[in-house]
Amino acid sequence: MNDLLLKTTPNREPLQASFSDAANPIGLDGIEFVEYATDKPQALGQVLEMMGFRPVARHRSREVLLYRQGELNVVVNAHPSETTGALMSNSQPTLSAIALRVRDARAAHQYVVERGAWEVPTHAEVMELNIPAIHGAGGSRVYFVDRYKEFSIYHVDFVPIPTVDQHPPAVEGIHFFGIVQYIGAGRSYDWTEFYSELFGTQLIPDEERFGIMPKGQLLRSPALQPGNRFMLQLIEPEVNVHDTQERLQRIGLGVPDVLAAVKALRALGMEFIETPATHTGQRGAITRTYLGSVVFELVQSELPSAGA
Repeated sequence: MNDLLLKTTPNREPLQASFSDAANPIGLDGIEFVEYATDKPQALGQVLEMMGFRPVARHRSREVLLYRQGELNVVVNAHPSETTGALMSNSQPTLSAIALRVRDARAAHQYVVERGAWEVPTHAEVMELNIPAIHGAGGSRVYFVDRYKEFSIYHVDFVPIPTVDQHPPAVEGIHFFGIVQYIGAGRSYDWTEFYSELFGTQLIPDEERFGIMPKGQLLRSPALQPGNRFMLQLIEPEVNVHDTQERLQRIGLGVPDVLAAVKALRALGMEFIETPATHTGQRGAITRTYLGSVVFELVQSELPSAGA
């Protein structure tokens, strides 16, 4: 992690006073990982493997597994003290956190807290990194990570599973596209301002839509590398819908060829919704819901690149 977490106070470098790019105030550079909280890690692991993920490492001191394919990292957190209160009703798995890649985690955290974000106290154990975080939708957290290249957070906090390929290839070019967040009725403006003020996201015009689930408002993140931008989709509840809980609802995954990806994932056992209203097409596809809450959306999207 950054020098604040690894050095004593006299040896730390000073905080960056500001970021040079006003359109990207925290030096955002994509999503490093998403985290699920669950008390059924094996069942969730089976679902992730049907989506092409493979377990590659175990946390040094907690009941946490790291799943990966290509550049995608998914953390499955089954540590009892951390899943208590984080799970949905009926112990359904919950999208409990996202980790954002930033230029300087300490400076990014200070920037957003100074602008009203709620800090999450962290309690790292021996040999663990103290990753700064703020509160997100529902009971979720937003982490800030600045070690995500040659030497990453996984080199410190995780132990590789022996004989397992640490970098399994992505199925049909799967990559992060975005996060779908359910919000309360009439809360679109509040959340749009929250992400714009803290992270520099921009609202996408209504005529610019992606995938086959186009409801709500779309926000596009800035990024140090254009290919690392991602989307946030904010969806208010329908009229007469009783479930108004705010939460991170699902992951959006980009694929260059939706039909090829669906075929490959079906071969792994994944099932997709096929109804007259919602069905697989060139623009996108959506899986059925597993374990009561786990669902993935595919969106037609070319592979990210620095020049994209």
